Amino acid sequence: MTQLTGNKPLIEPQNDADTEQVIIVDRCNRSLGAVTRPIMRSQGLIHRASYVLVCNRQGKLFIQKRTAVKDVFPGYWDIAAGGVVMARESYEESARRELREELGIKVKGMHHLFDHFYDGPDTKVWGRIFTCTHNGPFTLQQEEIEHGCFLALDAVAALNEKEPITPDGMEILQRLQFEEPAAWLRVSRRK
Repeated sequence: MTQLTGNKPLIEPQNDADTEQVIIVDRCNRSLGAVTRPIMRSQGLIHRASYVLVCNRQGKLFIQKRTAVKDVFPGYWDIAAGGVVMARESYEESARRELREELGIKVKGMHHLFDHFYDGPDTKVWGRIFTCTHNGPFTLQQEEIEHGCFLALDAVAALNEKEPITPDGMEILQRLQFEEPAAWLRVSRRK
């Protein structure tokens, strides 16, 4: 929004999310270029995102409650730290950046599990799913996360009966349980 004061326009600073460039891909995950986040959202373009499943040494998954101001799935529970992959950024760089921003942590060991395509009415995304082990404490990003907790996998499924969990996250958990159970066993038993 531009306001005029005398003869000089005053420009309000834009939100970083309005100007950051995100990678756009096709259904085969081939890069098509980069656009701003608002264009990606308004046009429903397929993009890339990183997802990091953070487990503690007891094999419980850290889930976080998204704030009401999130542009996608506000107020939902999320099973992963993560977010949109920026232009000139790899999935791995995105995952590490998101761990620092959202949870305030750095990890040495992060393991790639699989890639997953989510095609929903609110978002279309090629996600790369990682896992790491961390017991906390966490410094949560207040703009994005209300609070969080560690839960056993069966407790996450039970929570989804009472409160919504992001649908892309539920697809990933179902894939871990039913299609990639060996991957989940490696994740939940890592010490």
